[in-house]
Amino acid sequence: MQSIKLCSHIGADGILHLNIPVGITDKEIEVTVIYQQLEPSVPAKTPQELGWPPGFFEQTYGSCQDDPIVIDSEGDFEVREEIL
Repeated sequence: MQSIKLCSHIGADGILHLNIPVGITDKEIEVTVIYQQLEPSVPAKTPQELGWPPGFFEQTYGSCQDDPIVIDSEGDFEVREEIL
């Protein structure tokens, strides 16, 4: 099985035309087509646009460096019946 990914343009007729050379002759093949419409990229929002105060990440980055978070043991779990 081979996978080929390509981008193509659909014309005004609404029909997608595919010309894919596969290097196989006189054989039957199965073809699966999955398509996804590409949307124009939306610029990423700044932290301030997302509600964070200005400079928040610059001021807090690395604040746990000298005091790392330690996760204690979660203890023993109860034994339950096996589901068959």
